[in-house]
This record gives sequence, C-alpha cells and structure tokens, in this order.
Amino acid sequence: MACDVLLARARQVWLEMAGVPMAFPADSDVDVAVSTGSWLCPPGWIGIVALGDAAIVTVPAGGWAGVVREVLQGLPVEVLTDSDRLGAVLPVAEVLGPASLAYLDEGDYRPAGLDTVDVVPGEPADLARLLAAVPADDADECGLADITSRAFVVRRGDHVVAAAGYRRWPGRVAHMCVLTAPNHRGRGLARAVASVAAADGMANHLLPQWRARPEPSRRVAQALGFRQLGAQLSIRIGT
Repeated sequence: MACDVLLARARQVWLEMAGVPMAFPADSDVDVAVSTGSWLCPPGWIGIVALGDAAIVTVPAGGWAGVVREVLQGLPVEVLTDSDRLGAVLPVAEVLGPASLAYLDEGDYRPAGLDTVDVVPGEPADLARLLAAVPADDADECGLADITSRAFVVRRGDHVVAAAGYRRWPGRVAHMCVLTAPNHRGRGLARAVASVAAADGMANHLLPQWRARPEPSRRVAQALGFRQLGAQLSIRIGT
C-alpha cells in the first residue's frame, strides 16, 4: 500500500510538469500529448516518463504527436526509456538519459553514515569551491549549483569534500543534488550528506526525488530507502 501511495504521488508530480492535462493509463499503456511548455524535457524535445507500468510522453509540436503515438503504443513500458530501442523506430538525433527515478517515503527512510561522519550546514562559497574542483560533467550532473535548500557538507580541514541539498520542484518535490570530491568517494560521504538533505526535505513536507544515471548514485539512494519507480528519457528528433 505504501508503494502504491508513493507511486501515485510521484506520478502526480510529473503530470503537473507535463504542462497539459494528461494521465498515466491504467492498462500498461502510454499517453501522448502536445505540450510546448513541458518540463519533462528541454524545449523542442520529446519527453518520456515511465512510472510503474505506464508512461506519459510530451511532444513539442502537433505534427509529431500522431507519429509518436502510433510508434510507442503497444511497446512494453520498459522499452519507452531505452534509447537504443527507440532509435530503431524513431529518427533520434540526440538523447538525454535515461535516468532512474526514485522516491522516498518517510516510513522507508534509513539514515546512513551519520554515526561516523560529521555533516554541517554549508555556505554558497563552499559549494562553489567544491564544484570548481571536480570535472565539469560531474558539476553539471549533480545540480548543486541550483539548489534552493540549505547545503549540507562534510569538511576535511579547510576543504569541503562532499555536499548535498535539494531544489524545490513543482508538486512539493525535493529534487536531490549530491556531490563528493573524486578522491573521497567510496567512503560513505554521499550517503551521509544526502541523508541529512533528505530528512530536511521531509521535515518541510516535501517528497524527496532521486534522479540518477550512474549506478553508484543509485546505490546511495537505495541505501537511504529510496524506491526506484521508473525512468525518464528525453530525445530530440532529427529532420
């Protein structure tokens, strides 16, 4: 029952992000709609979100709606966020993702790492230094530059080596953002800072959301009690 409630709440978030009236079909199918203001994907792209056994898809223009609907309906839901499989049936020019989507129910929350790691509030300058010290891809992927919450950090001497926070999304979501310096990974620091950030989000009556592509990031979410409920994929159609 708790998983059903969590799935329903997660789906409601993405329905709001779609920007137009949509629904996750009850018969393991996909709903396709035109939405020029969709937050499921970058402007001009096709956004696909699969949660549970159903999916929603937004397209940027009416001309593509019928084609995408015809191609995607009848495909297994797990295929809808598989870029290789979609590339075989659509003229895909560019891909973002797929990224797993995991959510945390307060009853599933498992604090981690706080018995051995001291997590303290951070300052914007702390985040700026950490982001500048990692590869650009890591800095972009983590999303820490855009958090709206406080930052929670681990320091080693004068250096911040791990940080977490969240960006508040529509639908009362705390979108988790976590980063550990490369030479301090594998020590439980991501779990510790993310644990505090997730607890802060729930204390503010928000739904923690963990969106990830790398497997190590998914393992951190799982350790804290997040349930993977689906995936998100954005594609740009070529001409």
